[in-house]
Amino acid sequence: MTVIAQMLGTKYPVIQGAMGVICNPEMVAAVSQAGGFGVLGSAFQDDAEELRRQIEQVRALTDKPFGANLTVLNPRCAEMAQVMVEMGLKAITTSAGDPGPLVEQLRPHGVKVLHVCPSVGKAVKAQAAGVDAVIAEGGESGGIQGPDAVSTMVLVPAVADAVSLPVVAAGGIGDSRGYRAALALGAQGVQVGTRFIASTECIAHQSYKEGICRARTDDTILVGRTGRILVRVLPTDLARRIRQDQSGELAASIPRQNIGKAWLHGDLEAYTLAAGQVAGLVREVKTVREIIEEMVSPGEA
Repeated sequence: MTVIAQMLGTKYPVIQGAMGVICNPEMVAAVSQAGGFGVLGSAFQDDAEELRRQIEQVRALTDKPFGANLTVLNPRCAEMAQVMVEMGLKAITTSAGDPGPLVEQLRPHGVKVLHVCPSVGKAVKAQAAGVDAVIAEGGESGGIQGPDAVSTMVLVPAVADAVSLPVVAAGGIGDSRGYRAALALGAQGVQVGTRFIASTECIAHQSYKEGICRARTDDTILVGRTGRILVRVLPTDLARRIRQDQSGELAASIPRQNIGKAWLHGDLEAYTLAAGQVAGLVREVKTVREIIEEMVSPGEA
């Protein structure tokens, strides 16, 4: 058992990535039931009672450990963290900012903090802030990226050399080969997002799942509102138009509330569909248990 599995109290060191509105309680519970660590996507949650209800829903479906994600930039992150404490969560993942204040808030309650870091420098700062583990997320991953993202193959061993904390690898991991490679690079566990979107338990619209299954390794593209903040997404017509719009006006005109229309209801003109480059390795929708058990299988010698 790896350090991360021991820390989280799970059978396998596989953490489900925070996937926003498609982190439905049923999928989160399925990940935990299968031996991984399910994570509610509460990064931008602004309704404490809704978060409480989601945690209750997961708990009604599994007695295994699970957690939630929280971004430091969320103006209500302290309130959301307090709900997590009250509901008895023992570990959360954090991102986007200094995790220090959250560590100070959560540590007295025994809550472990695993902070997502896209660079060695941020991993070192996270360690200094007192987190319990760092998630080294390479530029292959779906969702938000910086303009100078480092690949997982390079980032993970560099972070493992730079910090004394357990390291979790994220970005480009979707099968047993990626899982074993991450451990060989010095990680104690993996965080997986895109592969779990293409699972039967995820509430993402079928068009979203099919887009991942059809994608080639070079299909995902980076789009964004500014040069500093980019997002890796599937190459829909909307994504291509945003990429071609040098003014940035098209991206800025799309309200965040449209995510549900695209991700849940399949309106591909409403919002972009986040996905990592590992989509090029995903060929079919499987159950969460099949995905996890295949991932941690020994494979060929």
